[in-house]
Amino acid sequence: MSQRAGSPSDTPPASLDLRGVICPYNFVKTKLKLETMDPGQLLAVLLDDGEPIRNVPQSVQNEGHTVVTQERDAAGHYRVVIRRRSDDE
Repeated sequence: MSQRAGSPSDTPPASLDLRGVICPYNFVKTKLKLETMDPGQLLAVLLDDGEPIRNVPQSVQNEGHTVVTQERDAAGHYRVVIRRRSDDE
């Protein structure tokens, strides 16, 4: 299935660098950013290993959002791409 040009999934993700931010503040900042975005838009979040990568993806899924990708970089940080849920979900 192809996406229409200009649909939310075609746009580059917004991003948050939350490396060094402790729990639960990294989830709170992610949640607040998602609330400012349109349904279906993507948000890329940079997180530290440990509690942040264990908690933030699970917490956003509990809120109804979708974790699209989760990748670890060479420095041991994670880039998590989240698709904002539809308002009717």
